[in-house]
Amino acid sequence: MAIRASVPVNLRPLDAAHKLGNSFGLVFLTLPIGIADPIKRLKAIKKEMDELKRSPEALVAFGVLNVMGFAPVEVERLGLRFFGSKATAVLTNVPGPRESLYLGWSKVDRVMFWVPQSGRLGLGISILSYAGGVMLGVATDEGLVPDPERIVENFEKEFQALRRTARV
Repeated sequence: MAIRASVPVNLRPLDAAHKLGNSFGLVFLTLPIGIADPIKRLKAIKKEMDELKRSPEALVAFGVLNVMGFAPVEVERLGLRFFGSKATAVLTNVPGPRESLYLGWSKVDRVMFWVPQSGRLGLGISILSYAGGVMLGVATDEGLVPDPERIVENFEKEFQALRRTARV
C-alpha cells in the first residue's frame, strides 16, 4: 500500500538562496506506508527522494509549469489537472532557522506555513523545523480525511520513535 505525494524540490543554487521568489520543480514521491518499521520506511523514502532529486523530473516540471503560465487559461487548467492527477497529496518540508527569531524585542515562539494545493488534491502536509522543534500542518478535504488530527498525533509518535532510535 502506498500514497503518491507531489513534493516541491528547490532548484535555486545555494549562492542565490538570498534572492526573492520561488524556483522549484515537482517530483512525485511514493510514500511507503505499508512498511511497518519506521527506520526502514525512512530509509526507503530517503532512497527514493535522492533518486528523484538526481533525475530530471523536477527540472522538467519547473519548465512545464513556467510555460503553462504563458498559455491560455484552458491549457493551464489542463496542465494543472494533469499534475493533480499524479498524486493524492502535496508534501513539503522547509528547514527554518535553527535559532529563535525576534520581532522587535519579542521572541517568535512558533512559525508555520501551509502548503499550497490545488482543489483536486485532498491532502496537504507542511513540515517546518524552527529553533530545535518541528511544526506539522495538515490541510485536508473533510470528505477524504475527516479526522486530520490523527495524522498530527501519529506524526508526533513516529517522530519521537525516530528520535529515540537515532539516540541508540
